[in-house]
Amino acid sequence: METAEIRRRWLKFFGDRDHIVVPSTPLPFDDPNLLFVAAGMVPFVPYFIGQQSAPYKRATSVQKCVRTLDIEEVGRTTRHGTFFQMNGNFSFGDYFKEGAIELAWDLVTRSQGDGGFGLPEKDLLVTIYQDDDESYQLWRRIAGLPDEKIVRLGKKDNYWHMGIPGPAGPCSEILIDRGAEFGPEGDVEKAGDRYLEFWNLVFMQEELSEVRSKADFDIRGPLPSKNIDTGMGLERMAFLLQGVDNIYEIDEVYPVIERAADLADKRYGANHEDDVRLRVVADHVRSALMIISDGITPGNEGRGYVLRRLIRRAVRSMRLLGVDAPTMPELLPVSRDRMSGSYPEVERDFGRISQAAYGEEEAFRRTLAAGTTILDTAVKDVKDGGRTTLGGDKAFQLHDTFGFPIDLTLEMAAEQGVDVDEVGFRQLMTEQRERAKADARAKKTGHVDTSAYRGLADGLGRDVEFTGYDEVTSEATVSGLLVGGEPARSAVEGDEIELVLDRTPFYAEGGGQLADAGRIVLDGAVIEVTDVQKPLGSLIVHRAKVLNGAVEVGASAQALVDVQRRRAISRAHTATHMVHKAIREALGETATQAGSENAPGRFRFDFSANAAVPPSVLHDVEARVNALLAEDLEVHAEVMTQEQAIEAGAMALFGEKYGDEVRVVSVGDWARELCGGTHAQRSGQLGLVSLLGEASIGSGVRRVEALVGSDAYEYLAREHALVGQLTEALKVRPDELPDRVGSILARLREAEKQIAAMRQQQVLAAAAGLASSARDVYGVSFVGHDAGEDVDADGLRTLLLDVRGRITGRPVVVAGTAVAKGRPVVVVATNDEARRWGVKAGELVREAAKILGGGGGGKDDVAQGGGTDADRTGEALARIEHLVGERVTAR
Repeated sequence: METAEIRRRWLKFFGDRDHIVVPSTPLPFDDPNLLFVAAGMVPFVPYFIGQQSAPYKRATSVQKCVRTLDIEEVGRTTRHGTFFQMNGNFSFGDYFKEGAIELAWDLVTRSQGDGGFGLPEKDLLVTIYQDDDESYQLWRRIAGLPDEKIVRLGKKDNYWHMGIPGPAGPCSEILIDRGAEFGPEGDVEKAGDRYLEFWNLVFMQEELSEVRSKADFDIRGPLPSKNIDTGMGLERMAFLLQGVDNIYEIDEVYPVIERAADLADKRYGANHEDDVRLRVVADHVRSALMIISDGITPGNEGRGYVLRRLIRRAVRSMRLLGVDAPTMPELLPVSRDRMSGSYPEVERDFGRISQAAYGEEEAFRRTLAAGTTILDTAVKDVKDGGRTTLGGDKAFQLHDTFGFPIDLTLEMAAEQGVDVDEVGFRQLMTEQRERAKADARAKKTGHVDTSAYRGLADGLGRDVEFTGYDEVTSEATVSGLLVGGEPARSAVEGDEIELVLDRTPFYAEGGGQLADAGRIVLDGAVIEVTDVQKPLGSLIVHRAKVLNGAVEVGASAQALVDVQRRRAISRAHTATHMVHKAIREALGETATQAGSENAPGRFRFDFSANAAVPPSVLHDVEARVNALLAEDLEVHAEVMTQEQAIEAGAMALFGEKYGDEVRVVSVGDWARELCGGTHAQRSGQLGLVSLLGEASIGSGVRRVEALVGSDAYEYLAREHALVGQLTEALKVRPDELPDRVGSILARLREAEKQIAAMRQQQVLAAAAGLASSARDVYGVSFVGHDAGEDVDADGLRTLLLDVRGRITGRPVVVAGTAVAKGRPVVVVATNDEARRWGVKAGELVREAAKILGGGGGGKDDVAQGGGTDADRTGEALARIEHLVGERVTAR
């Protein structure tokens, strides 16, 4: 049975039993604690813990998931996969243990001819939580299982939670006995792969406040209602029903292994190390396909870095298998063909997906060439220093600066007999991740405990009504208040507060649009609103300061949005939609939005592209948009189902989470997008859009920045004035400016070359005098020279090599310093005889550069370094001379 058919049967079985079929949420998830959706129930958490009312009593889904903690284990075991699909059925205060067990047993044992999975009852057994007697009785009654097939286990195995505060509860797992060939009969926990768990029924009834480990946590209390959350790994059920041994051999994964093995001229199953690498390739290629399809592009932070790491590990594995040519163009289409049966979007959007993946592989091929040289140098330094371990800071630098994955550093260092301080590296990585998470949480929550926001949401008892699409002034009631992050009944003049209204016209930051600002006026009090966020579900929180008077919970209020700011932001947001459409017209459908920020009078727009956009294309985009502004097109919004929106041609932004009903914003009949932001009423209100330019912000992602309305007019006025000044100064017409400026620059470059040549001649003229001034340092001819500020690093290097060549017949060390553009540089050159005496240029430069407040290195014959302290060049030269003496006398 194909994986897509298992998925279809699951959804039909539960859909026929009054469960709403909920589409998979995109993998990126709007939660600072999660990079990706990592469990099937994640999108339903607000319903489980009572933050929001569930719109249905029963639901089912097949949720796309990515777990990143096990990336190093992928391929080494056959249990770990990065991307996976989780079948789930959910009950929100409807059926509980009895209903969940009845449904599960029915689907599992129902014959395949009757729409079930047809697993033999005699091979099935279950586990339950250690003191869950109710589940024990239900399994006995519903499934007829004997005592020996109902196994009681503790918290580690049969109490489920997400690893973070949130919903939790005891669980019951369904397992299948795979037979003696997979292990001995007996203890479920110790029988290896014989007893395979494939469906976990979670009886969600409690909320955790603190989680320290799988079995060590604090229970805040019972959930508002008892709920059901079950999870069946789709890939796990697939390998059971397809008669293969593991998830890598199912129909959605194995074809990539086959193609990779063909490219490498390997046979899967013949060699363990090769098998591991082939499994890594198959898993990572499929994972990259699905992650990119949901709008993520390779980058150096967060989700982008996970994707980058997956692609680079796949490429590295293919290289270790002996394939040096680009491989993603061979492998990604294979994965697309297998996954498109369940996810048609991977075929529809393959142009965009492949562009990002192929571009990343090409970038990594360049990185491998440069990074390998850097790593080899670092390993050599370790060995030369008599050490056996590469520092964690160096491994982190390779990762952070050059994009070298740690596993690549570990493997390549091990190949040269050097260990890596992986603990130190992990510590630096953890610190970086925590800083990123803290920044994300701070933006949403202002460092406030989320339980405080939950209290505000509970106090209101419903969603905050957003009125800002239709009005900028609303009458409202203060429903909640935080002062200093703590709940309060009132606040007084000078207090920094967070305030919740029952209804508000203030737009909370989201979808690339900055938050509104303005004032909230009460009887005798004025509050200035500086920021608006949604820290928890649909709870809109106003961050503000009490300017005068006092505010109390329950008081009537008038919310007043800063109209000028709102209009400027709305114009920018509409301009973003129009530029997005125009860029897609100019570059093709793969130029999809990858991010944006809409601010008063200006915006930035990120989009997928592997090469710079020519100025002529940018000019055409700008002209197209401004021509449509002159047509004064109506900008209007409609609410419809997501399917209707896509059929109408609306663009959905990848990675965004949309509900069953979506808001579609259209600019005339030309640009149409799913959008929850605010907009101008007509295109003519934008006045003017001026594109300032574009640049790369990461692999395969470009950024356009632009001005809108009066900001654009002011910018063009300044440009016009500048052109006027230049034409007056150069005595030319405006259209002659480019040629005249080009001519002046050419003459300047030629003059700079002549000046540099003259300086070089002056420097080299001093070579003979320096050679004759060499001092004897324990048998070594030593020259130390401070060239001052008239020599750059290349000139100094040339001078020292000339001096070294003029002294013959004995060991020679020539050292020099200079100050180029305010920063000191040090260069050392040694001849063959000096190196035989143990004097190496690289070691001398490293020590001298420390004095200058920097670093450096190079080969044994010539090396260069630099620093920040230009006043200590004399000390650096003295240190080099002293070290020469030490090296020689220590022979």
